[in-house]
Formats: sequence, C-alpha cells, structure tokens
Amino acid sequence: MSRKLKLRGALKVYLMWPFILTTMLLCMNLSIYAIDRKAGLVMTGFTFIYFLMAIAIYLSKRHTIASELVRYAMDYGQVQKRLLKELNLPYAILDVDGRMQWGNDEFMDVIHEKSAARRSIFNIFPEITEETLPKKEKDEELHITLHGRHYKVLLRKVIAPDFDEDANWNTHDIENAWDDRNALIAMYLYDETEIITLLKENKEQKLITGLLYIDNYEEALESIDEVRRSLLTALVDRKINKYMQGIDAIIKKLEKDKYIFVFQQKYLPFLQTSKFAVLEEVRGVNIGNEMSVTISIGLGVNADTYISGYEYARAAIDLALGRGGDQAVIKDREKISYYGGKSIQVEKSTRVKARVKAHAFREFVEAKDKIVIMGHKIGDIDSFGSAIGVYRIAKSFNKKAHIVINEVTSSLRPMMNKFVGNPDYEEDMFLKNEQAKEIVDINTLLVIVDVNRPSYLECAELLERTKTIVTFDHHRQTNEAIDTAVLSYVEPYASSTSEMIAEIMQYIGGNLKLKPLEADALYAGIMIDTNNFLTKAGVRTFEAAAYLRRSGADVTRIRKSFRSDMADFKTKADAISSTEVYLNHYAIAVCSGSEVDSPMILGAQVANDLLNITDIKATFVLTDYNDIIYISARSIDEVNVQVVMEKLGGGGHLSVAGAQLENTTIQDAMIKIKTTLATMYEEGEL
Repeated sequence: MSRKLKLRGALKVYLMWPFILTTMLLCMNLSIYAIDRKAGLVMTGFTFIYFLMAIAIYLSKRHTIASELVRYAMDYGQVQKRLLKELNLPYAILDVDGRMQWGNDEFMDVIHEKSAARRSIFNIFPEITEETLPKKEKDEELHITLHGRHYKVLLRKVIAPDFDEDANWNTHDIENAWDDRNALIAMYLYDETEIITLLKENKEQKLITGLLYIDNYEEALESIDEVRRSLLTALVDRKINKYMQGIDAIIKKLEKDKYIFVFQQKYLPFLQTSKFAVLEEVRGVNIGNEMSVTISIGLGVNADTYISGYEYARAAIDLALGRGGDQAVIKDREKISYYGGKSIQVEKSTRVKARVKAHAFREFVEAKDKIVIMGHKIGDIDSFGSAIGVYRIAKSFNKKAHIVINEVTSSLRPMMNKFVGNPDYEEDMFLKNEQAKEIVDINTLLVIVDVNRPSYLECAELLERTKTIVTFDHHRQTNEAIDTAVLSYVEPYASSTSEMIAEIMQYIGGNLKLKPLEADALYAGIMIDTNNFLTKAGVRTFEAAAYLRRSGADVTRIRKSFRSDMADFKTKADAISSTEVYLNHYAIAVCSGSEVDSPMILGAQVANDLLNITDIKATFVLTDYNDIIYISARSIDEVNVQVVMEKLGGGGHLSVAGAQLENTTIQDAMIKIKTTLATMYEEGEL
C-alpha cells in the first residue's frame, strides 16, 4: 500500500530539489569546461557523485518520509477531532435530509435528546424545516428558542471533492455537487440569550413621553355648584395620579387641565391591554356634575431622541383632540394606534373659536386673486352646501371663485341644477378636474370642505399647485392628514361642515348676504348629515339652521329636492328586505347599485332606516360601485362605528362612519365586517 502512495503538491516539489540542483550543477560544469578543461573534469566527478548520493537518499528515504507524513497527519487529525469535539461552540453535522450524523459535546449538552436528533433534527428544533435547510452555497440563518434559551442557528451546506489527484473539478461538477445526496450540512449554534435579555431590558427601560389633557375642564366645572368644583378637580387629579403610580410614572401638571408624564416602556403593553382604563375611571367621576369629565392621552414611542419623543407625543395628543377627545393615541414613528373614543363629543357652547377662524379665513380670502373650493369624491349634499357657502364668502369680497366637482349623484343633481344655467351665477362656477388644474396656481386659495384626507379629495393633485390651503371639516382626523394647510378648522363635535360654514359666515363680515338658493344648500347639508336633526344635532346646529332660515331657506323647497324616484325606492326596499342580523344586534345589508345613479347615497339612507328596528345597535350597508365596495355604518349611541370602520381603513364619527374597500367582493367585504365585529365583541370593544 505504501509503495502505491503518491506524493503531490508542495511536498513533491520539495523532494525534487536535489534533481533540480543537479541540473544547475551541470550547467555550472559546462561553464567551467569553457574556462579550464582540467577543472571541468574535476567538477564533473563531484557532480556525478552528488547525483548518485541524491538518487540513493531519495530512493531509500522516500517511503520513510511518506510514512512519517501519514503518521503525522493521523496524529494531527486525532488532535483536530478532539479539539472539535471539545469545542465550546455547539457544532453538528447533518445529512441533506436533516438527520444528525455527528455532534460535539457542547451540542449534545444543548439538545439533551441524541436519539431524536439522529432521526431528524426537526424533532429538536421545530423552527428548522426542510424548506429552511440550505440548498446552495448560501448560508441559512434562523433564530430559535430551546429549553428557555435563545440561539442563532447557522446552517451551511458543505461539499467535499474526491481526494484522488486525478479528479479535475469543473464548474458543472461543482454545481451538480450542491444537489448531491452525499453532501453534508454543518450546523452551528450561537447562544444569544444574554444579548436578547439585555436588549429587552434596554428597550423596556427606555422612557416614553406622554401628554394628558382634560378635554372639557371648563364645561365640566360649570355644570356643578361652585362649592364642589374644587372637590371635582381633586378627584380627577387623584384618579390620574393613582393610575400613574401604578405604572411608576412621573407626572407633572403643566396647566390646570394639562399634564406631562414619563414612564418606562415595559409598562406600555399593560396600558394597551387595559385599553387605558384611566379614560373610564376619570369619566366615572361623578359628584353631581351633569357633564362627565373626559381626558385625552398622547404617547410618543420608539423615538430616536427625547425631543423626538416629545414631538411624537404632541402630534398624538393633537390627533386625539382632533378626533373628539376621550381617547388615547400612540404614535410609534409612522404607526398610529387609537384606544377609547367611545363617548359622544360634547358640543362647546362658545363660538370664540369659530370667530377666530372666521377672521383668519377672511385674511386669506382678501390676500388672493381667486378661490377654488373642493370637496370629497362623489360629493354629497353637505360637501356641496358647504362649498356653496364658501363660494358666497368669496363673492362677497369680489373674488373669482370656482367649485371642483366631477361626478354628480342623483341625490345631488336636483340641488345642483338650480345653480347650473342660473343667470345669477357664472358659467364657470363648477369645474372638472382638468379645468381646475389649469386654473390653480401659486396665487390661488384652495379651500377644502367636508374632508381632511388627501386620498378622498376630488382632485388631490391641486394640493401640489398652491401653498395656500384651508380645510373645513367635521370628520374625526386620522393619521392621513393634509399637512400643508395654512388654516385647518376640524371640529368633530359639529353636526356637519355646512353648520361650520354657516357659523363662519356670521363672523366673517364683508357685507355678506346669502341668497335663498344658497341658504337651501347649506340647510340641506345640515339636514342630511343630522338625519333630519335626529343625529348629532346640538344647540349650535339649531342656531345655524335658524340663521339659514332667516336668510331664506325654505324647508318645503328642500324637501321636494330630496324626493326619490321609484327605482331608488325599490332598491332601498330590496336592501332592507335582505338585511341579515349578526350577533343579535348588528344589521348588515347589501344595496344594489345596478339600476340607480347614486347607490352610495341610498346605502347611507338604508343604514339610517335600519336603526329604527328594535334592538339594532349598529347598521352596515355595503354598495358595489365602480369596482369599489362602499360601506355606510350608522349607530345611535351604543356602538362607536368610527372605531369599526377604522379597522377597515375608513373613519368618520361615533355614530356616522364609512369605509371603501378596493379589489374585493361583496361576500369578502361582509366576511371582513363580521370578523371585525366578532373580534371586537370578544375583546370587549363593542
């Protein structure tokens, strides 16, 4: 066997050095012959003797050297094997099917079950599957948990070519070798328990900045006797401070109704699980006050700096207040989470804010040459009426004004036809999107009414064409907002945007005088959004309606404009007859839009009508129109349909909300609604 052993590589070259040197000596000998013949003969003799000795040594010691090398290699392999077996890093060899072929001592101490691993490593680590095993030269990395410890697993596929020196591997052979059943997989385990524990502790100990505002401090105090006001304030303070002590928070009162607090992030899951129980606790404080005290909370999470965390908290509290208060908002970088918001926003009796906004709006109107008014897609009566109100404001200051409206629904057409072709109004009063893009420039005032989400606008491109944008809306804000607005008046307590515009008109000045048709449009907007003054109608709603009546609004004329044709009436009847009651209290219906012009409007009307059924807490009507599923959600006071719709990507108010679902079917949309309701019911959110 030893005689057949062949040497190769650097060792073979090393043993060939005597013969190489002999060649050099021969060359030297020839050079000496050229100088002196006798000296050349002497050199030839010594060269011949050296060559004979080199051959003798090579032949006699060749096999001895080879044997010593083999013995050294064996000893070295044993040492290497022992070192690998006693290596402090868990290491194992698997076959391509995931069966363990060999593992060092450290690996065996980790798995505890050698026999199970020999059957399949999947028995020990369920996270490792056949799909996660490496298929090519790319390593696979996994993170697993075993016996309460965390490990990073590195899987590396290994191929070993034949040791025969005649084996010539080309690219094709190597590629095929990766799929060879005889290939092996090296598995390394890196214990990262301590690292994960330290990272978790570091994250849990990060400080979160929070802001807490009392929504209705002044109003709540006014609803109680003066001698008991200090007691009410003390009880609210006690509830807040006691709750903050439970999460080891430091809280400081900034003003009489504003607090700032900081706490460790490890308490955040508790707050989320309890859905910020302090909201309910403060709301439950009652010592004879007619109005419940509500609070809003804003938290900034996972900010890079404390300043950024405070800015996140500021943005969160602004969003909570903009949505009507009585809720907690968490801003985690770009992610926004909402909790609470179940109570109805109390209308503020003071009109100071409306007066301030009116004066600010007047300054923008006077500073611009032309005004373009825009509502939401598939505009309704409220959007149209409020746009007409802003149009009248612009004309009272002798400004050129236009209203952007593309699709006119059947419910809106009777009202709009009174303006189209009317000699009292300009022919270009109403514009399409393309016409509006040509008109809007840097010197244009863009007024957005009845919407505060860019994706719902008639023409969102107009936002980029001017920097002077004003927003009037009564819908609760979401994390999608028009950030470039120079003036934003969003009041969720208002019944409609038409009500807000009617108030603005009373303070804006400029010798403004409404025409009867314009008063009709604003009054109709209030009627529709309040369901004939049955929903969200407060004192200021009736005051705005009274102002419009004095300006010439005719209820009889408006009622005639709202009458439905026979096709609409039959569609509503079919939708009501096919209504399904889910979980005993939630009515779900489908309004067909194939034979009517404005199926979404009919869907909203059906949702309102279904509330008249006993024991129905909320209604959801689905309408398929232009490959989009429109959902109209309504309730009286028992269910916050806004929260339900937000889970489907929509929004609105506590009792009036909606959503739009794209790339889906009516059946899938119904399943989504039912799943959302069931989940919220199980979690106690309904």
